[in-house]
Amino acid sequence: MITLDQAKSLGSGSHVKYINYQGRTINLKINGKVRTWKKDANRIEIPVKFGLYEYGILNILDLPNISLS
Repeated sequence: MITLDQAKSLGSGSHVKYINYQGRTINLKINGKVRTWKKDANRIEIPVKFGLYEYGILNILDLPNISLS
C-alpha cells in the first residue's frame, strides 16, 4: 500500500506492483506524468503500462492495491 504523497511523487519509468481482484501480482510501469487537480487534492490519475500492448489508468481507489517495487 502506498500513500497519496508517494503516488504523487512517482515518476515516469518507475515500476510498481499491483494486486488485482484475483489476488495475482502484476508488474506495472508508470507511463507518464501523474495527473493532479487543483480543486480536488485527492484526485489523481496514474497512467500505467503492463504487458506488451496493454495500458490503463490508476486512481485513488487503487492505492491500497499498489506497492513500490
